[in-house]
Amino acid sequence: MMEKKGHNREQERQNGVGRPVHRPGRPGGHGHGPGGPGGSGGGEKAKDFAGTWKKLLHYCRKYLAVMVIAVVCAVAGTVLTLIGPDKLSEMTDLITEGILGGIDMDAVAGIGMTLVSFYVAGYILSAVQGWIMATVTQRVSRNLRSDISKKINRLPMWFYNRTTTGDVLSRVTNDVDTIGQSLNQSIGNLISAIVLFIGSLVMMFKTNGIMTLTAVLSTMIGFVVMFAIMGRSQRYFIRQQENLGALNGHIEEIYAGHTVIKAYNGEEKAQETFDHLNDKLRDSGFKAQCLSGLMMPIMTFIGNFGYVAVCVVGGALALKGSIRFGVIVAFIMYVRYFTQPLSQIAQAMQSLQSAAAAGERVFAFLEAEEMEDESSKVQQLKQTKGYVEFEHVKFGYEDSDRTIIHDFSAEAKPGQKIAIVGPTGAGKTTMVNLLMRFHEIQEGAIRIDGVSTKEMSRQEVHSQFCMVLQDTWLFEGTVRENLIYCTEGATEETMRNACRAVGLDHFIRTLPKGYDTVLNDQVNLSQGQKQQITIARAMIADKPMLILDEATSSVDTRTELQIQEAMDALMKNRTSFVIAHRLSTIKNSDLILVMRDGDIIEKGTHDELLKKGGFYAELYNSQFEQAS
Repeated sequence: MMEKKGHNREQERQNGVGRPVHRPGRPGGHGHGPGGPGGSGGGEKAKDFAGTWKKLLHYCRKYLAVMVIAVVCAVAGTVLTLIGPDKLSEMTDLITEGILGGIDMDAVAGIGMTLVSFYVAGYILSAVQGWIMATVTQRVSRNLRSDISKKINRLPMWFYNRTTTGDVLSRVTNDVDTIGQSLNQSIGNLISAIVLFIGSLVMMFKTNGIMTLTAVLSTMIGFVVMFAIMGRSQRYFIRQQENLGALNGHIEEIYAGHTVIKAYNGEEKAQETFDHLNDKLRDSGFKAQCLSGLMMPIMTFIGNFGYVAVCVVGGALALKGSIRFGVIVAFIMYVRYFTQPLSQIAQAMQSLQSAAAAGERVFAFLEAEEMEDESSKVQQLKQTKGYVEFEHVKFGYEDSDRTIIHDFSAEAKPGQKIAIVGPTGAGKTTMVNLLMRFHEIQEGAIRIDGVSTKEMSRQEVHSQFCMVLQDTWLFEGTVRENLIYCTEGATEETMRNACRAVGLDHFIRTLPKGYDTVLNDQVNLSQGQKQQITIARAMIADKPMLILDEATSSVDTRTELQIQEAMDALMKNRTSFVIAHRLSTIKNSDLILVMRDGDIIEKGTHDELLKKGGFYAELYNSQFEQAS
């Protein structure tokens, strides 16, 4: 895995934080912007609220049956709740009528037991609905995270040139969690609230029309306020998700490069950028949560206003003898059932909108253009000889009009050591990345033993090469696990011999648990020691061909000589491609390719090129003069 390079924050501000900004960079070190697919900054509203939820429900299609059961449970539990006030009205009338002539306790007890059974059944149904939705949402969240993880491996390398690690992590964590919480809470609550709202309205009309109109008119203002707030808060929920992704990307970048930042006294600038992004997140988060927080107080006021209206009108009708006292009792509960869903619907809609904003980002990532499916490619090299041919290769990065490699042709015979040299930006690393098929060429062909790399799957191409990069990559695991990474059947002796060859065995044995020491933040390894581990890893992998990209740039001269001897032994009878800026390390190469501006301008052995007195001789002599 290749370490990402920093990028121009000033340009980012000009383009808008959170927007995909193309920054071409060599594949060996990804330039990137804070955005990514679906993360355009400054969005005022969801691009496709209904479409996103259709995608989400389609994604949950295998759970739809149990989700329907959960919805049925929610509806049934709500209906039982709605029947309660009607029964309570009957009980109130029985008690009121029996005050003078005697209360029928058997009838009251019967109604009471019925109410208890209704409420117990409603509780059980609600609990079942909650358990089903919690189970479904956790599985959906797990599947989304798993699919994102798999998607990462299917995305082309250019995708990472314009997307930060923090933004991807934000989609895996924050956005997926938002979707899960919305599925868990909003759908059941929304269904229950709608049923409760409609059901209470029906029951009120059934009970008394005048009282119903009173309750409805007193709460109509709730609808107006709810939709007004909902429309304004949606844009801030979208901004909140996008700003969170941009802030995560910045934090990840600053944490990874904190040494460089300190070395260049960049703390103040980094803090300014952080404060800028943090302020944007605070602003959008405050507005989203503030507007959302207004819903409950407003709905509480509307509910209380409804109680007052019902009591006043109900009292007047009761004095006229138009209704019985039990109707007022029932309506007080129905008003609560009628107004309560307004706030629940509003909150559920806010959650659904927030999930839509998160879902757009997640599905934009899952729907991003993938590398070509190569399951049909079965071409394999059984006994690789190592004959490599570049034929009129032309290449430019996928989302750029600039051509990096113009017309590259070269051949490497089996067992040869091929050195690729040239100034920075000449296209050296690009060439080996094209050889590995990290990128696809626009024109020409690259062949291994006469077979075009396009006819082989990427996995087959990768299996032909050991690759040691200037940027080391170690994961949190034991030294042994890092050394034998993805090399099945590697023996203990092979591993130790490789470490001895690169001068690492003694150091590893001084660690607390030797080769079983876990590499984490508590184990301090120098950059050179990390480089030694990656070189030993390549030696253990023992693949037919070898690529070294400034593999010894981080080690001292003495260790470099020791590693060079080990690498010479490793490269024996093995086609090797070596990129080096220190030309003294590649003097014994069988062929040196000198590149400038994406083309080969010279080629030959070290002595031949020095005799020509051309560009290579100029480079070599300039290094010699600097060293002296």
